Amino acid sequence: MHSRTRETTVTFRHPFKLSALESGQPAGTYRLVIDEEEIPDLTFLAYRRSATMLHIPPIAASGSIQVFTINSEELAKALEADLKA
Repeated sequence: MHSRTRETTVTFRHPFKLSALESGQPAGTYRLVIDEEEIPDLTFLAYRRSATMLHIPPIAASGSIQVFTINSEELAKALEADLKA
């Protein structure tokens, strides 16, 4: 089975909290890494998400980096709430 990794960023305009993180995080742009694995036995190429990892602290901050595996649905809800705030 083949896998792939995609890297992107997410930006929060306001402080936020996710259940996988030890504490609330400040506003900023964060590195997001998404691992996907191929769905076998299909007649076309398709992938499913196997892990979503958020790098803490934000890109502009200094200090040691920690990587947390997070729930992608919870992240989507937090980003949506941030836009509405």
